[in-house]
Amino acid sequence: MKIKSVFSHAFEKYGKVLDGYDVSELLAKLEATTKKPADAVIYEPGDAGLESLPIAKEFADNAYGGMPIQIGYCNGNNTKLNCLEYHRGSELNIPTGDIVLLLAPLQAVKNGKLDTSLVEAFSVPKGTVVQVYETTLHYAPCNGMTKEGVSKDGFRVIIVLPKDTNTAKPEIKEKNLEDKLLWARNKWLIAHPDSSEAKAGAFVGLTGVNIDISR
Repeated sequence: MKIKSVFSHAFEKYGKVLDGYDVSELLAKLEATTKKPADAVIYEPGDAGLESLPIAKEFADNAYGGMPIQIGYCNGNNTKLNCLEYHRGSELNIPTGDIVLLLAPLQAVKNGKLDTSLVEAFSVPKGTVVQVYETTLHYAPCNGMTKEGVSKDGFRVIIVLPKDTNTAKPEIKEKNLEDKLLWARNKWLIAHPDSSEAKAGAFVGLTGVNIDISR
């Protein structure tokens, strides 16, 4: 599939690049203190070491207007779509190396269903602070691209979200279809039938091909 840039006009409906932040210390700590699996993806909603850095307050005060946040990470190797999720509140992604994000508009979801032909791919250069709007469907990052194709180096990505997002799902009585999508706290998930999440009971709503950027 065609991979566009987060600096392109096409990305503007999904999010924007945030300038003015020095993320060098944050990314250095991520590199030094977290694992990167060779054949899986790991995610931590909040990391005390990352959240102890001065930039945590900058993100809370500036990017989130004074709201409480969490700083975690998503590390590993991945080339597939598998699922799409959304939150109440924007998400910041900051990679230590180049990555690809697979995105789609939440407005395109009808009755819990979305055709994967509507998904677009965007390249994110290392060190870029990318804000993904709450109306943007997204999921785990994908490995970046090289001249030879998809990188095999994997990724480490800082993930900033409103505090307690992606923690334990609240106990609710389902009132509507969207409630069936709730997979964790502040995390609504739509799975592809080929994904492990679908096999674990996630709502299956992605139709079409399970996108793999390596093909």
